[in-house]
Amino acid sequence: MTEPTSEEQSKDEFFARLGSLAEEMVARHGKDFSMGALVLAARWIAENRIGHTALGAAKAN
Repeated sequence: MTEPTSEEQSKDEFFARLGSLAEEMVARHGKDFSMGALVLAARWIAENRIGHTALGAAKAN
């Protein structure tokens, strides 16, 4: 079995963080709010409305 690359490890860490955030959102505000917020965030990413920080701009290029 091969070791995960640094990119794969980074993505796994983000998925874990996203999962924890989603669980916290559902616990505090319910499934409807949580799904809506995550879908809205995905839409903003698709529309290039977020991720325009210096780091985000560097990653986009």
